[in-house]
Amino acid sequence: MRIVAVDTAAQALGLGPGLTLADARARVPELAVVDHDPAADLALLDRIADGCDRYTPLVAVEPPDGLTLDITGCGQGFADEAALAADIEARLSAYGMKLRHAIAGTPEAAQALARYQTMPATDEQAAVRRLPIAALDLDEETELALRRAGLKTIADLAGRPTAPLSTRFGEDVTALLARLLGKSDSRITPRRVPPALLVERRLAEPIARTEHALAILGELIAEAAETMEERHLGGRRFAARFFRSDGIAIDLAVETSLAVRDPVIVMRLFDERLDSLADPLDPGFGFDLIRLAVPVLAPLAPTQLLLEGGEVAAGELAALIDRLSVRMGRGRFRRLTPRDTHIPEQAVLALPAVEAATPESWPQPEAGEPPLRPLHLFDPPQLIQVTAEVPDGPPRQFRWRRTLHEVTRFEGPERIAAEWWKRDSGNGLTRDYYRIEDARGRRFWVFRHGLYGSEKGDPGWYVHGLFA
Repeated sequence: MRIVAVDTAAQALGLGPGLTLADARARVPELAVVDHDPAADLALLDRIADGCDRYTPLVAVEPPDGLTLDITGCGQGFADEAALAADIEARLSAYGMKLRHAIAGTPEAAQALARYQTMPATDEQAAVRRLPIAALDLDEETELALRRAGLKTIADLAGRPTAPLSTRFGEDVTALLARLLGKSDSRITPRRVPPALLVERRLAEPIARTEHALAILGELIAEAAETMEERHLGGRRFAARFFRSDGIAIDLAVETSLAVRDPVIVMRLFDERLDSLADPLDPGFGFDLIRLAVPVLAPLAPTQLLLEGGEVAAGELAALIDRLSVRMGRGRFRRLTPRDTHIPEQAVLALPAVEAATPESWPQPEAGEPPLRPLHLFDPPQLIQVTAEVPDGPPRQFRWRRTLHEVTRFEGPERIAAEWWKRDSGNGLTRDYYRIEDARGRRFWVFRHGLYGSEKGDPGWYVHGLFA
């Protein structure tokens, strides 16, 4: 067993990561240890990142113990960047956490300075050049080779031509060095995609009443609606985030089946969401920031009302679906959507009703002709015992659920092959479908699974569906 991380007191006693637990206790008999839990560490890092969303929507997680914030143009409410950093440090210190931070022109430089800087420098370039080569985060073999070559700091590498470095130590060294020195473009990968529309309200004093917070949310929805109306756009998802003064962030989100921008409709859905919560919205010591995001915008022109009320009826149905989905759960109400596939059981998908409807249309039978597909399909198809002409004749009678059915009429076969990638692997069998009717007028959709001889020695028969 080895030590993974130590606090400041243990570090002062000469203990550090990589030391065996036996050696550490031999040096400090009263050493207190806890089991390493990487999942819990990552969950804590995510919670801290949630709290940092109050400063900027561009937050990247650098496991196991780092965060990178792009604070370009995000200094609202702070005198300068140093004040913003001091606020972050004060909030984490309230939870007993030690923070090392740095502000730099590139993400790599900020991470490197936060982890390896030991003393102040005149400017950012001077501070970066004084860092050890460990700041490049190279593999152990490459780092050891650099040290043996006498290259121990970033300044040692920066003063040498890039071509010999790439040839001897690999292109990763020069690429990472260019990012660290700001000579190549570098961006962070935020944990959340920035929304298309974002409005927020920062409060000078935290508010501890839920109804006041909801009133501010209503104002933000109205502000977002005005912006969307100017752009002739609407939203299908609205995400509210309530930041508490103790660093906790609470999320609420609603979806709509059609693009909307009416503040009354959106606020009604948030009320439905609050009513469906098992735990009420807890303000704690108060909310000091409330934010509303509209992740995706869609075109929304003024609705043209039909004389027969078609658009009104469609809008009312969509509003009903939205309210039921918010109250009962997103997946409790579904709509059937066609898919472009020849496999019968895969031709229809049951998707949440609040998702956008597919533009594909349902296949229509020819006028005056009976339907080619039954209304009811069994999943999976049910095995039946069939008397049929060998090798590929139609069924004459079959036994299903202990009942014998005499076939009086049949139509087929309709041959449906498996997907080509399954046929090539030998896992897909051809199906021969028959539409049949028994002596009592009941109609079934049955198929033979596999071709005699070429695919299977004794193909099985299945009933796949029932016609109305």
